[in-house]
Amino acid sequence: MSTPSTPKKKEPKYYDTPLPHTIPAHLPLPGKAPDWPYINIGKWKIEVNNYADSWREQMTIWAFEHKLRMGYSDAQYRRADTAWAQKNFVHTQMMVEDRYFFDPVKGEYTVDRYLDDLIARFGGIDSVLIWYVYPNIGIDNRNQTQLASDMPGGLEGLKKAVADFHRRGVKVFLPTMPWDNGTQNQNQQDWDAVTDLAVAVNADGVNGDTYNGVPRAFLEAADKAKHPLVYQPEGSLTADELLQWNLQTWGKASTEIIPAVSKVKWLESRHMVNIENRWCRDRTDDFHYIFFNGVGYTAWENVWGIWNGFTDRDGEALKRIATIYRTFPETVVSPQWEPYSMALQQNVFASKFPANGVTLWTVVNRNEYEVSGEMLKVVHAEGRQYYDAWNGVPVQPLIEGDCAIISLNLEKRGFGAVLGIDAGAQTPQLEGFLAKMKQFAAKPLRSFSGEWKPLPQQIVDTAPTKPAKTAPDGMVAIPAGSFNFEVTGIEVEGYTWASMDFQYPWEPIARRHHRHRMEMKPYFIDKYPVTNGQFKQFLDATQYAPADAHNFLRDWVDGAPRAGWENKPVTWVSIEDARAYAAWAGKRLPHEWEWQYAAQGGDERIYPWGDQWDATRVPVQNKGRELTPPDDVDAHPDGASPFGVMDLVGNVWQWTDEYTDEHTRAACLRGGSSYIPQTSHWYFPQAHRLDQHGKYLLMAPCKDRSGMLGFRCVVDAE
Repeated sequence: MSTPSTPKKKEPKYYDTPLPHTIPAHLPLPGKAPDWPYINIGKWKIEVNNYADSWREQMTIWAFEHKLRMGYSDAQYRRADTAWAQKNFVHTQMMVEDRYFFDPVKGEYTVDRYLDDLIARFGGIDSVLIWYVYPNIGIDNRNQTQLASDMPGGLEGLKKAVADFHRRGVKVFLPTMPWDNGTQNQNQQDWDAVTDLAVAVNADGVNGDTYNGVPRAFLEAADKAKHPLVYQPEGSLTADELLQWNLQTWGKASTEIIPAVSKVKWLESRHMVNIENRWCRDRTDDFHYIFFNGVGYTAWENVWGIWNGFTDRDGEALKRIATIYRTFPETVVSPQWEPYSMALQQNVFASKFPANGVTLWTVVNRNEYEVSGEMLKVVHAEGRQYYDAWNGVPVQPLIEGDCAIISLNLEKRGFGAVLGIDAGAQTPQLEGFLAKMKQFAAKPLRSFSGEWKPLPQQIVDTAPTKPAKTAPDGMVAIPAGSFNFEVTGIEVEGYTWASMDFQYPWEPIARRHHRHRMEMKPYFIDKYPVTNGQFKQFLDATQYAPADAHNFLRDWVDGAPRAGWENKPVTWVSIEDARAYAAWAGKRLPHEWEWQYAAQGGDERIYPWGDQWDATRVPVQNKGRELTPPDDVDAHPDGASPFGVMDLVGNVWQWTDEYTDEHTRAACLRGGSSYIPQTSHWYFPQAHRLDQHGKYLLMAPCKDRSGMLGFRCVVDAE
């Protein structure tokens, strides 16, 4: 902020006649990027201090009129049972497949491990969104609420996990998705279904996925159930009246040099915005924005199973910001908030948050260099003590008349904070807070690495089988040959970011597109997927009973396939169940490239029969809301591959390899299925093409099993 000579407090404003009730163009609109009138001569010409007083005055009038037009009531913000939302500073969306949340080996929730990790890396969270739906939803017709019931232990298990979060002081959100209208009809309105679910597991809030404002019907349903919930839409509040009962929102940060003001925060200072920027590698702009506005952050790292972890520097920055917020929470929601307090250095910006005799000034350095010296000019109160809150030490300002000039040292693209404690203000937490911040400051942010690093993935080892000389019964011999293994992941999101999709053993990093020339050894593969009849033989011979039996062979009746289903592919089997069958049969699951080579041959065809889709060679597509039975495995002989392998695409998905990283397990699925739910592009996408695969996140057998997912096996050749 360039102010070589700042105007005296009582001098006339920069205009002589009243402005219309609009925002001066020199400052950013709330929640929007600035519209620069002098963009051709450089943004550095803007001197915010010259306009801040008039901007705040006019914006106060604008906010008053805006609330008047919507008939604004702050009744929901005055409720004691949802007031925790005003302290919900650090929020996260947590994939239930995260191995820090659920241990798939022990089969138990590990909430303490999950939270301890976040505390160590960025200071912990105030709330969590437990995410059990997308991107897997739509592989079959289980709807968004049914998927919650399919988590380990069912709703009772989920309730215990929620209780573990509550024990650690963390509030819990559940998701709701208006676009889920292609899976099984839940026979309830969304607001009733999600409220019933929240009551069942004792959740605290609801995140409205793709909502620009959660409808009032949700609030009415919660009040009717006498179970108060906080609503948190994903998008900004496009209809302003939604502000009255949506106590939180996700938001996006501005990246301009002059930070924009959050519109909803300006209209209602108690509204908690959590800035979300899921694919961001350097979060400095986000953190400058939240610190300037006194809003929170969505610390989201496991993004649909793709790890986008905090850098060490970003983690440390958020830890320090959150410590300030949590120590003085009443300041950052103060209705006396003043953005654009007078800062004395160019491209340094400050906001003032006064409450109960304590004033917090948050400061951000938007420069690419360190700034030191006189930094803030504030109105002084007799007897007020000042502290450099970012560094945990007292400061002695220069007093000039009724103003105090405060000097600070700010790191390159760094942060500062000042506390003013008025005489008589009660601050029992001050001493401990200063000691903690001083301890943090002993290691400045610049000493932490800002380098983003992807997590390495590993393929889960598949033990070779006993080699066979000739094709075992029901199997096809696949000869050795040169094979161009080329395949692309069809995940809806993630673009071409590093860490997308899978990391094959010959690749240095996971990525969406893969190409690798391979010299294939001979092997044998099942001509057809394993059928219900074959799986029944396995059960009869072994008495196999999975430890986690929920959804196991869900479409069987009294322990046997339905009449007439013996030759249909077995489904509702987890990857663990499939491996158990394969081991009994002296086989193994195929590697993905083995599956693709058997389906494609050596000519890189797109489908097993050629390069053009032919609906007559596969089962009829099911676009309804109920699952129909798979076709018999031998029903479409014209769909055979060059090697004579059948039923490869369009009937049921097929298990192949599993990959893991520190946080996530995922299986590579091949062949697609006949089930194609309608109404949204967010459902698990199909991969009928032989150069495409699906990435299916794994949590536990109870949730992983699907009515549209089966398998076939391989035997190694001598």
